[in-house]
Amino acid sequence: MGNLLVPAAGRYEERGAGFALARGTGLRVGAGAEAAAAWWRATVAPATGLPFPEGEGIEFRVDGGLEPEAYRLDVTADGATLVGGGPAGVFWGAQTLRQLLGEGAFRRAPLPLPPGAQWTLPAVHIEDAPRFGWRGVLLDVARHFLPKADLFRYLDLMAAHKLNVLQLHLTDDQGWRMEIRRYPRLTESGAWRERSMVGFRAGGRRDDRPHGGFYTQDDLRELVAYAAARQITVVPEIDVPGHSQAAIAAYPELGNQDVVDTAALRTGTDWGVNPNVLNVSDETLRFYENVLTEVLEVFPSGYVHLGGDECPKDQWRASAAAQARMKELGLPDEEALQSWFIRHFDSWLAARGRRLIGWDEILQGGLAPGAAVSSWRGYAGGVAAARAGHRVVMCPEQQVYLDHRESDHPDEPVPVGWVRTLEDVYRFEPIPPELRADPAAAGLVMGAQANIWTEFMDDPRSVDYHAFPRLAAFAEVAWSRKLPAEPESRDAAWADFERRMAVHYRRLDALGVEYRPPEGPRPWHRRPGVRGRPIEGPPPAR
Repeated sequence: MGNLLVPAAGRYEERGAGFALARGTGLRVGAGAEAAAAWWRATVAPATGLPFPEGEGIEFRVDGGLEPEAYRLDVTADGATLVGGGPAGVFWGAQTLRQLLGEGAFRRAPLPLPPGAQWTLPAVHIEDAPRFGWRGVLLDVARHFLPKADLFRYLDLMAAHKLNVLQLHLTDDQGWRMEIRRYPRLTESGAWRERSMVGFRAGGRRDDRPHGGFYTQDDLRELVAYAAARQITVVPEIDVPGHSQAAIAAYPELGNQDVVDTAALRTGTDWGVNPNVLNVSDETLRFYENVLTEVLEVFPSGYVHLGGDECPKDQWRASAAAQARMKELGLPDEEALQSWFIRHFDSWLAARGRRLIGWDEILQGGLAPGAAVSSWRGYAGGVAAARAGHRVVMCPEQQVYLDHRESDHPDEPVPVGWVRTLEDVYRFEPIPPELRADPAAAGLVMGAQANIWTEFMDDPRSVDYHAFPRLAAFAEVAWSRKLPAEPESRDAAWADFERRMAVHYRRLDALGVEYRPPEGPRPWHRRPGVRGRPIEGPPPAR
């Protein structure tokens, strides 16, 4: 059948006759492989109609001699043996084993087989390991809320593509989505807005639909556990000091009250860069320390994302309180004031065994010593951070912002930003030439992330359309060690990826993903009343 895996495996060899599965085919589970086996029995067993009892046939086990996320898979006529370097390696190998069974293994119920037909695994030898340890997806649930069930579904889709970090964008000007028990108004008020802007750069055009929702802490604990069972880390994002109008609307004392009547503010309804930013008082620092205390209780991730981007300094320049704070701290300008703000929380998180990560604007005014950088405004911030000894996640908007349009076709739902096709995403290279010449700095690139901003995605099918199939291409870039580092050298790899995608579309169909077809936009995206009317123009500010 040929190598049809997505993402591509490092080494793939076909060897003779395959292994036919039957109702008596067993699953033997070694120590450390229990989570992968539980997933297999809960997901693949119902799809195939095979129970996989304890016994001979397929074996999952751990071998500490392999890298933790690496796996080795051998299938012969007598059975299948999957060995991972750790629980994650076994789990990723189980994703490959599922693909080898065919698209029917991705359905919720058994695919009817012709009389006498069987589920068969091809005889293969596979050795595989990821290129990067951070293979991330950002989901923006602040601009448009996604119900918990949809987040679980996206974790399943991530797992199927060997992606292992979900950055959850929980707060912004337009919504606060996490319950904070000490500050109930953050969700009582900040989780709801009166309406939403229609389109970008849209002047006064807004709809009249209220929008909102939030996750309880129990919801998020359940999400974290569901993700962990799939070897995915959930990284929370709580934005400071910009992108904070929802919080200020709920608690006006957080804003610059000597400049703006913050009591009159409401949760934001417009997209773009917002002038209403946090003040820099001790009380605001204590407020967010209390918020983060509850965040850390829910999210065990090593990193906590604090935003730090798109923070206009106009209110601080006009604020006597902010200027007094700068003088007190001996700071030369407002950029240094933001750096001081971020550094405070870097130290606060470090004292609790966590690390801060933020958008590349946190480089301005001096980077906090332990902070990592999400490089979104191109590669430059990531290059500078890596050369200074900081860890980096590459997520440049020019390549991997999946809210950007997929073609110039007039029927695309909202033509946001630059055209970024499936092939464009496939040719994304997380380590730019400037770092390839500096192995020490290149080694600080933890990985890459595709960001899904939802200003123009008000339901799960719109998220599907923008994310897929481009997320499959991104997954291969982040996982596969076979891809040439130079994007211009990927012609043969791209042709092979297209060949494998012809099969992978059938897997996405089986999973119910409403992806953008390769031939062009789906007709339902032209339905009347779709939020985000097409408007031409340059990409909006995040």
